[in-house]
Amino acid sequence: GTHSERLVTIGEIAASYGISRNHLVKVVHHLGGAGFVYTTRGKGGGVRLMARPEEINLGQVIRTTEGGFDLVECMNSSTNTCPITQMCLLQGVVCEALSAFTAVWDSYTLADILQNRAQLAQVLVPLARVRRVIRVE
Repeated sequence: GTHSERLVTIGEIAASYGISRNHLVKVVHHLGGAGFVYTTRGKGGGVRLMARPEEINLGQVIRTTEGGFDLVECMNSSTNTCPITQMCLLQGVVCEALSAFTAVWDSYTLADILQNRAQLAQVLVPLARVRRVIRVE
C-alpha cells in the first residue's frame, strides 16, 4: 500500500519486515486468490493492490485471511462436544466480544492505516536494501 505507483517484489517486502520469503509467497498467493492483490511473475514482476486503499476494508481482509473465529469449542456446532452448551452463558459473552472485535475492524480501511504512507515508504524500502546488503556480506 505504500508504493501504489509501482509493483513491489516479494523480496523487498520480506526484507523490509524481516520475514520469511517462503512464508510471504504463500500469503501473497492467498491474498491474490482472494482478490486483494495483483501478482505478476518473472523479471519486472511483483505485487500491487487490486483496489484503492479506500476500497479495502480491514474487516473483510481479516475474515478472508483468518478463516473462522471459533474462539471456544461450542462456537462450532459440528465439532462441539461440550456437555454444558445448552445452559452455558459463556458462548453469548464470547459472541458479543467477537462481534465488537470485528465491528472495529469493519470500521477501518487500508487507507486509514496508510495516512502516513510517505513516512512508511521512506522506512521500508531503505530497510529492505540494508537487510539485503547485510545478508550478502
